[in-house]
Amino acid sequence: MARFPQTFLDDLRLQANIVQVVQEYVPLRRAGTTYKGLCPFHSEKTPSFHVNPDKGFFHCFGCGVGGDVFKFLELHEKVGFLDAVRMLAQRFGLALPELAETEGDEARHDAALRETLLKIHELAAAWFAEQLASPAGSRARQQLAARGVAPKTIQQLGLGYAPPSREGLGLRLAAHGFERGILLRSGLVVERENRQVVDRFRNRLMIPIARDTGSVIAFGGRQMDADQGGPKYLNSPETPIYSKGRTLYGLNLTRQEIRTRGYAVLVEGYFDFAQVFQSGAAPVVASCGTALTAHQAQLLRRFTAKVVLSYDPDAAGEGAAARSCELLVAEGFDVNVVMLDKGEDPDTFIRQKGADGYRDRLRTSRPYLEYLLDQAASGLDFGHDEQRRQFLGRMLAVAGRIPDAAARDQFADRIAHKARITEDVVRAEIRKAAFERRPAEAIRALSGSGQMRQAEKGLIWGLVHDTDAARAALAELEDQDLETLAAREILLVARSLHAEPAERLPSTLLQRLSTMNAQLVTSIAAQTAPPASARDNAFAIQKMRWERDRAALQREIDRLQQLGAGQYGREIDALWQKKKDLMHRIEGLP
Repeated sequence: MARFPQTFLDDLRLQANIVQVVQEYVPLRRAGTTYKGLCPFHSEKTPSFHVNPDKGFFHCFGCGVGGDVFKFLELHEKVGFLDAVRMLAQRFGLALPELAETEGDEARHDAALRETLLKIHELAAAWFAEQLASPAGSRARQQLAARGVAPKTIQQLGLGYAPPSREGLGLRLAAHGFERGILLRSGLVVERENRQVVDRFRNRLMIPIARDTGSVIAFGGRQMDADQGGPKYLNSPETPIYSKGRTLYGLNLTRQEIRTRGYAVLVEGYFDFAQVFQSGAAPVVASCGTALTAHQAQLLRRFTAKVVLSYDPDAAGEGAAARSCELLVAEGFDVNVVMLDKGEDPDTFIRQKGADGYRDRLRTSRPYLEYLLDQAASGLDFGHDEQRRQFLGRMLAVAGRIPDAAARDQFADRIAHKARITEDVVRAEIRKAAFERRPAEAIRALSGSGQMRQAEKGLIWGLVHDTDAARAALAELEDQDLETLAAREILLVARSLHAEPAERLPSTLLQRLSTMNAQLVTSIAAQTAPPASARDNAFAIQKMRWERDRAALQREIDRLQQLGAGQYGREIDALWQKKKDLMHRIEGLP
């Protein structure tokens, strides 16, 4: 993968004053040592967007977006990293050097692996499509026709067929020179207990899953026969190129229409997507039946800030809709809900009533927060204090996640009207809920690994503001100390930059991290005071690991004692000694 030399990027970052760049898009005013303005990435009336010129990063406390000057241009101009570098170089009069290959054997190996897996999936998609068009695929074509999927749509979606043979795809890929190990990494073949390698997908209608740029990265396979065994839908496993929680099905086909029309209809399944897409009723994407994730929401946020949710109207669909809506509201989306009749989904609705009927339902879709208020109030008697408290408790939990202050106040007024309570009282409670909940929820959403501990945040804060001390503390930690941490990926990248000059480490770290982790770093770095000293944070992380080890030793001691203390006495004594040594080490920490 090509990239510009690091020395050039460092020089450009120094030349490209982040305040000067951001001010071309966002009016800023000084607020202490930082600058403040309205966030350009979500709608807000109270400024929550901050730019730190000394450390070279921006962060929005409202929507969580953050990064360096390159990331700002990537997000605002919707371009890739290389194009953002070119734009900045042109703006500040720096000559572009020749692109160099990515430094480091590990980086080259990872890039080569991803490229190989993409090629394998490209060939697999072509083979599945070939099978669908062959005589063997006639029944699959009949099933698609029965579902109203036209030949043009089949071609646009790249649909295919996996025949019942155990080794058809594997043999085709092997004929292209791909070895057993890389085929297993792709997830398209699996190894049985007898070490035989067989196709993962057999006797299934195949749906390619692509990145928003169009590259096929995975597949979904639907049963041809209800009694053939296995799940109705079988999906590819996670691989170096595919993460289910970071992918939206069909976005590669509809992203431009979503951006042009200013909204997206979010459905659950492949065939719901197929019917809405084929009918032209609306710009559509699908979550593929999985719970919507923060990563998926933030991916969609690049193209629109408005979503119309169209899930199945059964109990499971309503529950998924509620969870998805609350997540989307927390991510700053304007969310509406389509109401379909019981027993219908977008697929069956459009086949029976057509695109115009579905458009009519979209036009009458209800704002989610209004829909939620009516649902929560249904059956309650607000003349009883207990029922009023029940309603308020649920609504405050939702309202506290709304990032825009004006939208929160508007929702507060609707809650007050429903519950017959003074508006000022509800507004005050919602502001309190927002203040208390937002930081923890942002950390959980961005880390993807659960609650981040204070010691991890402290080390991250130190890497930006007290780099030498934090780096020295991080160097004292072992890989095992970081294993279970929510911030593991960030800290490992930071540790790999041990030769980077201290003044350049924060910006280089942001550049090397994923968008989500870079946003997490800027959200922590934007805090005004360190949670604790870097050394204390490192001790706390070490202690957590030793406590885990001590608990594991105790569990093994308990297990052996249950099996027979006499039989395993020597092993138990050895474990007790290890546990004793660990306890001494724990007690020796400050």
